[in-house]
Amino acid sequence: MSSPITAVIDSRDKDLGGFSVRRVFPAATLRTVGPFVFFDHMGPAVFPAGEGVNVRPHPHIGLATVTYLFEGEIMHRDSLGVEQAIRPGDVNWMTAGRGIAHSERTAAEVNSAEHRLHGIQSWIGLPLADEETDPSFFHHRAESLPEITQGDATLRLIVGNAYGHTAPVQTFSNMFYLDAPLPAGASVALPDDHEERAVYVVDGSVSIAGETYIAGQMVVVAPGADVSISAVGESRTMLFGGDPMDGPRHIWWNFVSSSKERIEQAKDDWKHNRFERVPGDDEYIPLPET
Repeated sequence: MSSPITAVIDSRDKDLGGFSVRRVFPAATLRTVGPFVFFDHMGPAVFPAGEGVNVRPHPHIGLATVTYLFEGEIMHRDSLGVEQAIRPGDVNWMTAGRGIAHSERTAAEVNSAEHRLHGIQSWIGLPLADEETDPSFFHHRAESLPEITQGDATLRLIVGNAYGHTAPVQTFSNMFYLDAPLPAGASVALPDDHEERAVYVVDGSVSIAGETYIAGQMVVVAPGADVSISAVGESRTMLFGGDPMDGPRHIWWNFVSSSKERIEQAKDDWKHNRFERVPGDDEYIPLPET
């Protein structure tokens, strides 16, 4: 009997300028899972007073960003004039479309004392018909998201649809994204109504199809396979996927597009200040040389 596991991806450390993350994908052997084109595990990190996340304004096109925190707080500001704190369990969905700029920083009041940060940042590729849509931003508080009981586990549906529930976040394609903390010994079945699916182990370790996977590993599951995730000890996983992308996507820096020429245009636009700026934030990250 063939294994239902089609790929296992080990995250790798990536320095973002004083703050390290675990980059899961894109990887050499895997570019997308459903509409997900990028997946970073931030922390867990402890910052002393006076230090924190300080990501200066930078641009995006052709994608939507989803920031989801387990601990801590990040202040989001963007070129639409939105200023919104991201807190644990909340969802910030930012659609870049034809172009947006934003910054992500630790607020001064949080930065005044020692603080922790732990979470996931992912990018969702937009369908061809929506790559140049108008930029937008939506914030959804934790209590607005469905909580789903599966055996001894309670899951939060961050985005999309799963187990007969639908999250309030407006999406552009059929997808699902679940925060799945698992008590020791708990077992949940991976949703079976999406073509592409994956499990990322945030904390602890889990057993899938007779093999054990640890924090920092992502397991990709074959379409149509019946798969359960069992917690070896107290663990936390993220379950996600959806319909395949409607064609390949190119990724360069913070730009995602079906067209290499469109990415070149975005590079030139950022270099020559054609993106709208983030109000009240005169800093910016220059276009990388490579």
